[in-house]
Amino acid sequence: MNLSDITGETAPEPKAPRTSRVGLIVPSSNTTMETELPELFRRQSEATGQRYTFHSARAGLKQVNREELLAMVDKAGDCARAVSDADVDVIAYACLVAVMAQGPNAHTGSEEVIASAAQENGHPAEVTSSAGALVRTLQEMGARRIAMVAPYMLPLTQMVRDYIEGAGIEVLDAISLEVDDNLAVGALDPHKLPEIARGLKHEGADAIILSACVQMPSLPAVQAVEDELGLPVITAATATTYEILKALGHTPSITGAGGLLSGAYTAAAAGRG
Repeated sequence: MNLSDITGETAPEPKAPRTSRVGLIVPSSNTTMETELPELFRRQSEATGQRYTFHSARAGLKQVNREELLAMVDKAGDCARAVSDADVDVIAYACLVAVMAQGPNAHTGSEEVIASAAQENGHPAEVTSSAGALVRTLQEMGARRIAMVAPYMLPLTQMVRDYIEGAGIEVLDAISLEVDDNLAVGALDPHKLPEIARGLKHEGADAIILSACVQMPSLPAVQAVEDELGLPVITAATATTYEILKALGHTPSITGAGGLLSGAYTAAAAGRG
């Protein structure tokens, strides 16, 4: 008699047709990525019929400061092994500033650590990170100058600014809301973002980053700010969603969340090519 005879357990069920499993690695205090991403993918499902499920691992983070951010990075491999147990198709490392705190282009190393951990665990998966997704998406859109809103204290906002500029993208202006408690960041009202965005010095900008943070809610404001300012608007969440879809080989078909996720900018880029 084996263990499955005693417990009644069987091998994991195969994935249902047209279903993708998305693994998330999030800060323990994050309350936003596991709400905004499922909503975005619900809209994708409505348009395409593809189904998405979400499976998370959490790494300790309460205060958004350099010490806690670097400690969180050390847990990335363990989190990747844990979430890959669900046999996910793609893993998104959803803490933008934890990666950026490590220095220029750090997303490359972080993504490699996560991919290696999943591979060694017997469940290889495609990998992205919010930090990498943000800069790569801006580069793909051809954005050379941007303005951004971030919830961080000024030194962390400057660090994010330096990271983006290290990727060859000029930051014309950055508004810092100076909130250091991560739960408080998650409680910020996204409906105030249009007014905040109006205060950005965006003349000459190619795009707006409305939320340079995976914890600051922004989804209800993305389309409104894009329509008002007449510029492409992305966030850490929408850029991460975009790269998850790319990793899965799915065409973005999401309404009400800006041109990036409707497919407008990728179609335009293809036309230029």
